[in-house]
Amino acid sequence: MFWTFVLVTLVLLVIDFCLKDAAKQRSVKIAGPPSVPVLGNAYLYWNRRPDDVMDFIFTLSRKYGTMFRVWVGTRLALFCTNTPDTETVLSSQKLIRKSELYKFLVPWLGNGLLLSTDQKWFNKRKIITPAFHFKILEQFIEVFDRQSGILVEKLKPEATGKLVNVYPFVTLCALDVICETAMGTPINAQTDVDSKYVRAVTELSYLLTTRFVKVWQRSDFLFNLSPDRKRQDKVIKVLHEFTTNIIRKRRKELMDHGDSGIVGDDSIGSKKKMAFLDVLLQATVDGQPLSDKEIQEEVDTFMFEGHDTTTIAIAFTLLLLARNPEVQEKVYKEVIDIIGTDLSTPVTYRNLQDMKYLEMVIKESLRLYPPVPIIGRKFNEKTTIGGNVIPEDSNFNLGIIVMHRDPKLFEDPEKFDPERFSPERTMEQSSPYAYIPFSAGPRNCIGQKFAMLELKSTLSKVIRHYRLTQAGPEPQLIIQLTLKPKDGLQIAFVPRF
Repeated sequence: MFWTFVLVTLVLLVIDFCLKDAAKQRSVKIAGPPSVPVLGNAYLYWNRRPDDVMDFIFTLSRKYGTMFRVWVGTRLALFCTNTPDTETVLSSQKLIRKSELYKFLVPWLGNGLLLSTDQKWFNKRKIITPAFHFKILEQFIEVFDRQSGILVEKLKPEATGKLVNVYPFVTLCALDVICETAMGTPINAQTDVDSKYVRAVTELSYLLTTRFVKVWQRSDFLFNLSPDRKRQDKVIKVLHEFTTNIIRKRRKELMDHGDSGIVGDDSIGSKKKMAFLDVLLQATVDGQPLSDKEIQEEVDTFMFEGHDTTTIAIAFTLLLLARNPEVQEKVYKEVIDIIGTDLSTPVTYRNLQDMKYLEMVIKESLRLYPPVPIIGRKFNEKTTIGGNVIPEDSNFNLGIIVMHRDPKLFEDPEKFDPERFSPERTMEQSSPYAYIPFSAGPRNCIGQKFAMLELKSTLSKVIRHYRLTQAGPEPQLIIQLTLKPKDGLQIAFVPRF
């Protein structure tokens, strides 16, 4: 009798749960694929691979419009590609909590600027903002120029007019730049082509994307039982050891030399550079210095965001220039008009500011190939978006790459047309939230000025040295935290002189 009672009670509870979940699903009046109680649309993810994510998103967007929903179990996930709802979310001072999928980054990045929220995020943003003052950015131009100079030397043996995968070369250059500017320590990655750090980032990106796709692995309990957990721990250890060693070295320099080891006049009378890490080492919150763990989180965050995204932007811009020789020649003419034909002439901050056409080219490249193709927010309370009531604990995803290719927002969207970003045509854009490669609103990318200077410096250096003669086939785009070309980017080039 007792067990009969227990069984009947459990059955009633399950029925009640299913009925409530079905009612919750019906309450959301947003288009999306057919769902079932409890499981929702989990069946859509069965046998799906990380390489499929891009096609999956574009297919659902074409079928269900600029706002659709997917139920992942009992959790609602929205996908938005229209500007009014994008503006509502990104401009909000309240809706700043990252999507719950970002939690998978916590073992690597902790609660750094990317993942923190509320007052903790505000404090971090306030601390880090001075690191991107134009006076500090100006100091980094020499680093950009020197490292891009190494890049063009590394490319010299490949300048035969035959297709070559430039992606690994650009990756190592971007890593050298970010290490020296963020942590004040050169690591010479371009001379160590088998970088453990780069391999670890690539593997971890794949593992985390796999968790997004294999929805059952979104459960920490199930993920911890899988072999992927051990693989993740191994690569995170490599990444943390890399940055920890540099932090310790830099802290020792600060202790040994005081402020003179970082800022001030050196032996030849020039100003010493202040790296991002130096700002953190000297920062305080309520009079207290940052802990080693807090510094580690910010450095890891900046390392990830600062080398992976710039690699993507540089590589895809080179691909587009190789495909569009008339645009490439306009860029070359602008660059030599500003710097001259002497390849040994270093670029200056003012030179980069004057490269207006190159900036238009970069912006158009970021439209077609945004390094961060999707961003997400989590709603911790019931929220109204576009007249629809969204239940709490919902995830809201913004499909930047889909929106950037929407013909309603950009005429002939698949065409590479830098003139879209001329001052005259920019004024014609219907909404500032139609183009958001660096996100927008209070949680926009804090390093976008840094990124633009690095992109201009590296691209202008390559174009001064080489004429890009041919591009390989359109790469298969995949999402592994950031946008990636599955098999690299094939470009042919020859020396200009």
